[in-house]
Amino acid sequence: MTDYYPSRVAAQPRMLPRDYPVVHSAWDSSAPLSAGQTAQFDRDGYLVLEDVFSSGEIDFLQREMSSILADPARLDAETVISEPDGKEIRSVFAIHDQNRLMARLAADERLAGVARFLLGDEVYVHQSRLNYKPGFFGKEFFWHSDFETWHVEDGMPNMRALSMSVLLAENTVNNGPLMLIPGSHRIFVSCIGGTPEDHYRMSLKRQEFGIPDELTLAELAADKGIVAPTGKPGTVVIFDCNTMHGSNGNITPFPRANAFFVYNAVSNKVTAPFGADRPRPRFVAAQDANPIAPVRGDLRGEMAI
Repeated sequence: MTDYYPSRVAAQPRMLPRDYPVVHSAWDSSAPLSAGQTAQFDRDGYLVLEDVFSSGEIDFLQREMSSILADPARLDAETVISEPDGKEIRSVFAIHDQNRLMARLAADERLAGVARFLLGDEVYVHQSRLNYKPGFFGKEFFWHSDFETWHVEDGMPNMRALSMSVLLAENTVNNGPLMLIPGSHRIFVSCIGGTPEDHYRMSLKRQEFGIPDELTLAELAADKGIVAPTGKPGTVVIFDCNTMHGSNGNITPFPRANAFFVYNAVSNKVTAPFGADRPRPRFVAAQDANPIAPVRGDLRGEMAI
Protein backbone atom coordinates (compact mmCIF):
# COMPACT_ATOMS: atom_id res chain seq x y z
CA MET A 1 0.00 0.00 0.00
CA THR A 2 1.29 3.47 -0.88
CA ASP A 3 2.44 5.44 2.16
CA TYR A 4 1.07 8.96 1.74
CA TYR A 5 2.28 9.98 5.20
CA PRO A 6 5.89 8.83 5.54
CA SER A 7 7.35 9.47 8.98
CA ARG A 8 10.41 8.43 11.00
CA VAL A 9 12.28 7.74 7.77
CA ALA A 10 14.09 11.02 7.00
CA ALA A 11 16.75 13.10 8.71
CA GLN A 12 14.62 16.24 8.57
CA PRO A 13 10.95 16.72 9.50
CA ARG A 14 8.38 17.83 6.94
CA MET A 15 4.97 19.46 7.08
CA LEU A 16 2.67 17.82 4.54
CA PRO A 17 -0.77 19.20 3.64
CA ARG A 18 -3.71 16.96 4.41
CA ASP A 19 -5.39 15.91 1.19
CA TYR A 20 -8.29 14.10 2.83
CA PRO A 21 -11.68 15.15 4.25
CA VAL A 22 -12.26 15.82 7.94
CA VAL A 23 -16.05 15.49 8.00
CA HIS A 24 -17.26 12.64 5.78
CA SER A 25 -21.04 13.22 5.92
CA ALA A 26 -23.14 16.01 4.47
CA TRP A 27 -24.97 17.85 7.24
CA ASP A 28 -28.76 17.86 7.40
CA SER A 29 -31.31 18.37 10.15
CA SER A 30 -31.15 14.72 11.22
CA ALA A 31 -27.45 14.93 12.10
CA PRO A 32 -26.44 14.45 15.76
CA LEU A 33 -24.51 17.73 15.64
CA SER A 34 -25.63 21.20 14.64
CA ALA A 35 -24.41 22.77 11.42
CA GLY A 36 -22.23 25.11 13.46
CA GLN A 37 -20.69 22.28 15.46
CA THR A 38 -19.98 20.32 12.30
CA ALA A 39 -18.32 23.32 10.70
CA GLN A 40 -16.23 23.96 13.81
CA PHE A 41 -14.94 20.40 13.89
CA ASP A 42 -14.05 20.63 10.20
CA ARG A 43 -12.26 23.95 10.73
CA ASP A 44 -10.55 23.47 14.10
CA GLY A 45 -10.19 19.70 14.39
CA TYR A 46 -11.89 19.53 17.76
CA LEU A 47 -15.25 20.09 19.44
CA VAL A 48 -16.44 20.35 23.05
CA LEU A 49 -19.91 19.05 23.92
CA GLU A 50 -21.23 19.98 27.35
CA ASP A 51 -23.72 18.07 29.54
CA VAL A 52 -23.73 15.03 27.27
CA PHE A 53 -24.38 12.75 30.23
CA SER A 54 -26.65 13.40 33.20
CA SER A 55 -25.34 13.85 36.73
CA GLY A 56 -26.78 10.45 37.64
CA GLU A 57 -24.97 8.76 34.78
CA ILE A 58 -21.72 10.50 35.72
CA ASP A 59 -22.07 9.40 39.35
CA PHE A 60 -22.57 5.86 38.04
CA LEU A 61 -19.43 6.09 35.87
CA GLN A 62 -17.36 7.66 38.64
CA ARG A 63 -18.22 4.87 41.08
CA GLU A 64 -17.21 2.29 38.51
CA MET A 65 -13.97 4.13 37.78
CA SER A 66 -13.16 4.17 41.49
CA SER A 67 -13.86 0.44 41.67
CA ILE A 68 -11.53 -0.24 38.74
CA LEU A 69 -8.70 1.81 40.20
CA ALA A 70 -9.16 0.31 43.67
CA ASP A 71 -8.62 -3.25 42.44
CA PRO A 72 -6.34 -3.28 39.38
CA ALA A 73 -5.57 -6.96 40.06
CA ARG A 74 -8.89 -7.77 38.36
CA LEU A 75 -7.50 -6.38 35.10
CA ASP A 76 -5.12 -7.81 32.54
CA ALA A 77 -1.79 -6.72 34.04
CA GLU A 78 -0.34 -5.72 30.67
CA THR A 79 -3.10 -3.16 30.15
CA VAL A 80 -2.39 -1.30 33.40
CA ILE A 81 0.19 1.43 32.75
CA SER A 82 1.85 3.20 35.67
CA GLU A 83 3.38 6.66 35.77
CA PRO A 84 6.95 6.68 34.37
CA ASP A 85 8.55 7.45 37.73
CA GLY A 86 6.11 5.87 40.14
CA LYS A 87 3.49 3.25 40.84
CA GLU A 88 0.41 5.46 40.38
CA ILE A 89 -1.87 4.30 37.57
CA ARG A 90 -1.56 6.45 34.45
CA SER A 91 -3.86 4.54 32.08
CA VAL A 92 -5.83 1.32 31.79
CA PHE A 93 -6.03 0.20 28.16
CA ALA A 94 -8.67 -1.96 26.48
CA ILE A 95 -11.08 -0.80 29.16
CA HIS A 96 -14.14 -1.48 27.02
CA ASP A 97 -13.01 -5.11 26.68
CA GLN A 98 -12.55 -5.50 30.43
CA ASN A 99 -15.51 -3.65 31.88
CA ARG A 100 -19.17 -4.00 30.93
CA LEU A 101 -20.11 -0.42 31.74
CA MET A 102 -17.22 0.99 29.70
CA ALA A 103 -18.28 -1.21 26.79
CA ARG A 104 -21.79 0.22 27.08
CA LEU A 105 -20.37 3.74 27.20
CA ALA A 106 -18.28 3.15 24.07
CA ALA A 107 -21.40 2.00 22.22
CA ASP A 108 -23.62 4.84 23.43
CA GLU A 109 -25.42 6.65 20.62
CA ARG A 110 -24.26 10.00 22.04
CA LEU A 111 -20.68 8.98 21.26
CA ALA A 112 -20.73 6.28 18.59
CA GLY A 113 -23.55 7.99 16.69
CA VAL A 114 -21.56 11.22 16.46
CA ALA A 115 -18.47 9.27 15.36
CA ARG A 116 -20.46 7.53 12.62
CA PHE A 117 -21.72 10.87 11.36
CA LEU A 118 -18.34 12.61 11.32
CA LEU A 119 -16.53 9.62 9.79
CA GLY A 120 -19.32 8.78 7.34
CA ASP A 121 -19.11 5.05 7.99
CA GLU A 122 -19.72 2.35 10.51
CA VAL A 123 -17.14 2.59 13.26
CA TYR A 124 -15.26 0.33 15.63
CA VAL A 125 -13.13 1.00 18.70
CA HIS A 126 -9.50 1.11 17.63
CA GLN A 127 -8.35 1.84 21.17
CA SER A 128 -9.90 2.54 24.56
CA ARG A 129 -8.48 3.50 27.89
CA LEU A 130 -9.22 4.99 31.25
CA ASN A 131 -6.84 7.92 31.70
CA TYR A 132 -6.13 8.93 35.25
CA LYS A 133 -3.75 11.82 35.94
CA PRO A 134 -3.38 11.63 39.72
CA GLY A 135 -2.99 14.69 41.90
CA PHE A 136 0.60 15.71 42.68
CA PHE A 137 2.13 12.90 40.60
CA GLY A 138 0.44 12.94 37.16
CA LYS A 139 3.04 13.43 34.45
CA GLU A 140 2.72 15.22 31.14
CA PHE A 141 1.78 13.78 27.74
CA PHE A 142 4.11 15.43 25.20
CA TRP A 143 2.79 16.99 21.98
CA HIS A 144 1.92 14.49 19.27
CA SER A 145 -0.48 13.59 16.49
CA ASP A 146 -2.18 10.27 17.26
CA PHE A 147 -2.45 9.50 13.56
CA GLU A 148 1.33 9.59 13.17
CA THR A 149 1.64 6.75 15.69
CA TRP A 150 -1.42 4.84 14.51
CA HIS A 151 -0.16 5.06 10.92
CA VAL A 152 3.49 4.19 11.57
CA GLU A 153 3.04 1.59 14.33
CA ASP A 154 -0.49 0.24 13.78
CA GLY A 155 -0.95 0.49 10.01
CA MET A 156 -3.91 2.89 9.96
CA PRO A 157 -4.09 3.87 6.27
CA ASN A 158 -5.74 7.28 6.41
CA MET A 159 -7.06 10.07 8.61
CA ARG A 160 -10.54 8.68 9.13
CA ALA A 161 -10.53 8.27 12.89
CA LEU A 162 -11.23 10.45 15.91
CA SER A 163 -10.97 10.42 19.68
CA MET A 164 -13.59 11.15 22.32
CA SER A 165 -12.64 11.99 25.88
CA VAL A 166 -15.49 11.70 28.40
CA LEU A 167 -14.55 13.81 31.42
CA LEU A 168 -15.07 11.90 34.67
CA ALA A 169 -13.49 14.56 36.89
CA GLU A 170 -13.46 18.31 36.48
CA ASN A 171 -10.79 19.47 34.06
CA THR A 172 -9.51 22.90 35.04
CA VAL A 173 -6.75 25.12 33.71
CA ASN A 174 -4.62 23.90 36.62
CA ASN A 175 -4.78 20.09 36.69
CA GLY A 176 -3.22 19.26 33.34
CA PRO A 177 -6.11 19.49 30.87
CA LEU A 178 -5.85 18.41 27.26
CA MET A 179 -4.21 21.06 25.07
CA LEU A 180 -4.78 21.25 21.31
CA ILE A 181 -3.51 23.31 18.40
CA PRO A 182 -6.62 24.33 16.41
CA GLY A 183 -6.31 23.69 12.69
CA SER A 184 -3.22 21.51 13.06
CA HIS A 185 -5.25 18.55 11.77
CA ARG A 186 -4.82 20.01 8.28
CA ILE A 187 -1.04 19.43 8.38
CA PHE A 188 0.78 16.13 8.79
CA VAL A 189 4.05 16.55 10.63
CA SER A 190 6.53 13.81 9.76
CA CYS A 191 8.86 12.98 12.63
CA ILE A 192 12.54 12.10 12.68
CA GLY A 193 14.08 8.99 14.18
CA GLY A 194 13.11 5.36 13.78
CA THR A 195 10.79 3.12 15.77
CA PRO A 196 12.46 1.03 18.48
CA GLU A 197 11.39 -2.57 18.88
CA ASP A 198 8.33 -2.91 21.13
CA HIS A 199 8.21 0.87 21.32
CA TYR A 200 4.79 0.74 22.98
CA ARG A 201 6.34 -0.50 26.24
CA MET A 202 8.10 2.84 26.58
CA SER A 203 5.72 5.17 24.74
CA LEU A 204 2.66 4.37 26.87
CA LYS A 205 4.56 5.77 29.84
CA ARG A 206 6.57 8.51 28.12
CA GLN A 207 6.68 9.03 24.37
CA GLU A 208 10.05 9.97 22.89
CA PHE A 209 9.64 8.81 19.28
CA GLY A 210 6.86 9.95 16.97
CA ILE A 211 6.79 13.41 18.50
CA PRO A 212 7.26 16.64 16.52
CA ASP A 213 10.53 18.53 16.60
CA GLU A 214 10.54 21.74 18.61
CA LEU A 215 10.94 24.13 15.65
CA THR A 216 7.98 22.67 13.75
CA LEU A 217 5.86 22.64 16.90
CA ALA A 218 6.77 26.25 17.65
CA GLU A 219 5.81 27.24 14.11
CA LEU A 220 2.45 25.51 14.39
CA ALA A 221 1.69 27.04 17.78
CA ALA A 222 2.74 30.53 16.71
CA ASP A 223 0.55 30.32 13.62
CA LYS A 224 -2.54 28.67 15.11
CA GLY A 225 -2.40 29.12 18.87
CA ILE A 226 -3.10 26.67 21.69
CA VAL A 227 -6.40 25.96 23.41
CA ALA A 228 -7.07 23.96 26.58
CA PRO A 229 -10.72 22.90 26.81
CA THR A 230 -11.96 22.59 30.38
CA GLY A 231 -15.24 21.31 31.72
CA LYS A 232 -17.13 19.53 34.41
CA PRO A 233 -17.77 15.78 34.46
CA GLY A 234 -20.10 14.79 31.64
CA THR A 235 -18.37 17.01 29.09
CA VAL A 236 -17.08 15.27 25.95
CA VAL A 237 -14.06 16.53 24.00
CA ILE A 238 -13.85 15.23 20.42
CA PHE A 239 -10.76 15.69 18.31
CA ASP A 240 -9.55 14.55 14.91
CA CYS A 241 -6.89 11.85 14.76
CA ASN A 242 -4.33 14.28 13.32
CA THR A 243 -4.90 17.20 15.70
CA MET A 244 -1.69 18.04 17.53
CA HIS A 245 -2.27 17.73 21.27
CA GLY A 246 -0.65 17.10 24.64
CA SER A 247 -1.06 17.98 28.31
CA ASN A 248 0.98 19.31 31.20
CA GLY A 249 1.70 17.49 34.43
CA ASN A 250 -0.65 17.73 37.38
CA ILE A 251 0.90 19.05 40.59
CA THR A 252 -2.45 20.07 42.08
CA PRO A 253 -4.24 17.89 44.65
CA PHE A 254 -7.07 17.38 42.16
CA PRO A 255 -6.91 14.34 39.84
CA ARG A 256 -7.92 14.54 36.20
CA ALA A 257 -9.75 11.49 34.86
CA ASN A 258 -11.47 10.55 31.62
CA ALA A 259 -12.74 7.60 29.65
CA PHE A 260 -11.10 7.72 26.24
CA PHE A 261 -12.35 6.03 23.07
CA VAL A 262 -10.82 6.04 19.59
CA TYR A 263 -13.33 5.42 16.82
CA ASN A 264 -12.04 4.35 13.42
CA ALA A 265 -14.05 3.95 10.22
CA VAL A 266 -14.53 0.29 9.29
CA SER A 267 -13.31 1.13 5.78
CA ASN A 268 -10.08 2.45 7.36
CA LYS A 269 -9.18 -0.67 9.35
CA VAL A 270 -5.53 -1.16 10.07
CA THR A 271 -3.21 -3.07 7.77
CA ALA A 272 0.49 -3.79 8.23
CA PRO A 273 2.42 -1.05 10.07
CA PHE A 274 4.02 1.53 7.79
CA GLY A 275 7.11 1.96 9.97
CA ALA A 276 7.43 -0.91 12.45
CA ASP A 277 8.40 -4.56 12.18
CA ARG A 278 5.16 -5.80 13.69
CA PRO A 279 1.88 -4.28 14.90
CA ARG A 280 1.37 -3.28 18.49
CA PRO A 281 -0.63 -5.66 20.73
CA ARG A 282 -4.39 -5.79 20.43
CA PHE A 283 -4.92 -4.07 23.77
CA VAL A 284 -3.29 -0.96 22.26
CA ALA A 285 -4.59 -1.24 18.70
CA ALA A 286 -7.51 -3.44 17.66
CA GLN A 287 -6.80 -5.64 14.65
CA ASP A 288 -10.42 -6.59 13.98
CA ALA A 289 -12.85 -3.96 12.69
CA ASN A 290 -15.96 -5.16 14.48
CA PRO A 291 -18.58 -2.43 13.91
CA ILE A 292 -20.41 -0.96 16.87
CA ALA A 293 -24.20 -1.09 17.03
CA PRO A 294 -25.01 2.23 18.78
CA VAL A 295 -27.22 1.92 21.86
CA ARG A 296 -29.72 4.52 23.03
CA GLY A 297 -30.87 5.25 26.55
CA ASP A 298 -29.63 5.98 30.04
CA LEU A 299 -26.38 4.23 30.93
CA ARG A 300 -27.97 3.02 34.18
CA GLY A 301 -30.95 1.43 32.51
CA GLU A 302 -29.68 -2.06 31.83
CA MET A 303 -26.92 -2.85 34.29
CA ALA A 304 -25.90 -2.61 37.89
CA ILE A 305 -22.39 -2.20 39.14
